Amino acid sequence: MIYLDNAGTTELSKSALDAMMPYLTREYGNASSLHSSGQRSKEALETAREDIAKCLNASPREIYFTSGGSESDNQAILSAAELGAKKNKKHIISSKFEHHAVLHTLKKLEKQGYKVTYLDVYENGIIHLDDLESAITEETCLVTIMFANNEIGTIQPIKEIGEICRKHGVLFHTDAVQAVGHINVDVKDQCIDMLSLSAHKFHGPKGIGVLYAKQGILLTNLIEGGAQERGRRGGTENIAGIVGMAQALKDAVKELDEVSKQETKLRDKLIESLGKIPHSSLNGDAKLRLSNNFNMCFEGIEGESLLLLLDDAGICASSGSACTSGSLDPSHVLLAIGRPHEVAHGSLRLTLSKYTTEEEIDYVIKKVPEVVEYLRKMSPVWDELEKGKKQHIL
Repeated sequence: MIYLDNAGTTELSKSALDAMMPYLTREYGNASSLHSSGQRSKEALETAREDIAKCLNASPREIYFTSGGSESDNQAILSAAELGAKKNKKHIISSKFEHHAVLHTLKKLEKQGYKVTYLDVYENGIIHLDDLESAITEETCLVTIMFANNEIGTIQPIKEIGEICRKHGVLFHTDAVQAVGHINVDVKDQCIDMLSLSAHKFHGPKGIGVLYAKQGILLTNLIEGGAQERGRRGGTENIAGIVGMAQALKDAVKELDEVSKQETKLRDKLIESLGKIPHSSLNGDAKLRLSNNFNMCFEGIEGESLLLLLDDAGICASSGSACTSGSLDPSHVLLAIGRPHEVAHGSLRLTLSKYTTEEEIDYVIKKVPEVVEYLRKMSPVWDELEKGKKQHIL
C-alpha cells in the first residue's frame, strides 16, 4: 500500500508511540490526584506543555490541551466573539476556503447577530493583504485565517496578517493544523494571538490537540466540569496522547528542514509529471504551498471514481478534506479559487510524509495517467469534449 493521504492523517511515529507506552500501561495515574502515581502523570503533563510551548515560541501558560483542531478552532473563535460582544464589536473576518470547523462556527455566530466578512482567496489560493486591511472596521473583533490550506496546501502571509491585526488592535487566530510540524511557526514573531493544532497531522496520535492563546486572552469554556487546563477545559487529561504529541512535534521541528527538502523534491516531481496529462491543472500556487501537498484537477472525470481505481492499484489518495469526503458537493476550496463545478469534481489530492519514497512516487506517476485515460474513455462528458460538442475548460 502506498499511503498519500497525510493531510487526512499520518502514521503514528515509533518515537511518539514509545513515549506514550508508559502512560498507556503502568503510569496511568490521574494528573489531578495527590498520590505519587498522579503526580508522575502531572509532571509528564507539564513537561509536554513546556516542550510544545518551546516548539511554538510560546509560554507554557499559553498552551491549552484539547481533543484536536476542530475543538481548538471552536474555542478560539467563540472566545474572541464573546470578548468582542462585551465591547460591542461583533464583526469577524475570515476567508472563503477555511476548514469547516471554522466556517460552521462562523455560521453559528452569524445566526447570533455577528457579521462575517469572507475574503476572496483568488486563483492562487492566497488572500490579498489590501483586502484584509480594507475589511477591518471599528467593530472588528477577530480575524481568523488558516495558516496553510488543508486541500490545496497554499500558505498565507501569516506574519503580515498578524502585523495588520496588531496595528488595528484586532485579535488574530490561525487554524495551523496543516502547518505546525511542516513549516516554521513562531507565535511571537508572526504576531499570532491564538493558534490551533492537531497531533495526528505530524505523526502524533489522534484525539489530541492544542489551543495556543496569548496570555491575557480570556477563553470561553466549551467543556465544564473541572479545574483542568487552568479551569478552561474540564475533563481528565489524556496524558498518553499529550506526551505522544509533544514527542512527535519535537521530532517534526528537529527534522523540518530535511523532511521539507525531501518532500519538495517528490512533490515537484508529481507536479511536473502529472501536469503533462492533457487538460489538467494544478490547484493553488506552485511554490507558496506546503512541501508535501499536490492537488490537481483532471477535466472529464469524477474524483470519486479516480480514488476508487487508485485504491484498487494500492494507492491511498483523496480528493479533498477527509471531513467532507461523504459529500457529493464539489470542494468549497476549489470553488473559492474559481474552479467550475464540473472541473472541481475531478480533483486529486496527494499528500506526502517523511516516510514517502521516490519509488512510490514513480509508481503513482505511472498509474495516475492510466486511470485518468481509462475513466475518460468511459465518460460521455469527455466524449462530447473531444468531439467538440462542448468546449474544454482546462
